[in-house]
Amino acid sequence: MKLFTIFGNPIHHSKSPRMYNKCFAFYSKNDYCYTRTLLENGQDIINVFRRLKLQGASVTLPHKEWAYKLADEVRGIAKEIKAVNCLVLEGDKVIGYNTDALGFVESIKEFQYESVLIIGAGGTAKALSLMFKNADILNRSANRLQNFTHNTFTWETFQPRKYDLIINTTSAGLDNDNLPAPQEILEQLFQKAKYAVDVIYKTTPFLKLAKQYNLQTKDGSDMLVYQGVLQFEKFVDFKINKQEVAKLMKGVL
Repeated sequence: MKLFTIFGNPIHHSKSPRMYNKCFAFYSKNDYCYTRTLLENGQDIINVFRRLKLQGASVTLPHKEWAYKLADEVRGIAKEIKAVNCLVLEGDKVIGYNTDALGFVESIKEFQYESVLIIGAGGTAKALSLMFKNADILNRSANRLQNFTHNTFTWETFQPRKYDLIINTTSAGLDNDNLPAPQEILEQLFQKAKYAVDVIYKTTPFLKLAKQYNLQTKDGSDMLVYQGVLQFEKFVDFKINKQEVAKLMKGVL
């Protein structure tokens, strides 16, 4: 049996097992199985990976930076992002990759925008900042902002201006009614913006508020699919049809 999982906290909401197992079934890989693993301490991620005898794992909030630090080797843009959302066993080494950034860009390819604001300063924000090099970064506190070369702001130092695209990369709204920034700041932003995107794959309070200002909104479902296709390709040792895998994953969502 070849085992795969997704590490996160919380993790009960994840649809990844249904997505990946659907694809395994399509390719008649009955000896492949993908599960969820609640991981409270990110420092344990590689030890748990090895203890479970996994072939691969997805990594979600809040463990992407620990996965980067602890993987035996990191490849591709994950080295620049310093965050890993995909772990793969290659020989006796656990290799880290990042598929978030490319998956997100593919998910909003129909949008027309110039100015971008990223809310949050975690692993996903780092990934997106690599793709949106002129984006501004807004975070509750300043401690993580030092990891960015962009213009950065805390809630206290931020003066809202016009941004075409506003992206929430925080966990606000995942399993609560929280907004990723004070409502008065978001309302000022939404008055001038075109698009609001949340990496969480459901309609969050952030997206609900954006819709009140007639913004075009999108949750993280498409990003989940496109980055998932890239991970699936790394997990398996057989040739896949990316378009077919994307169709299967979208069907689950």
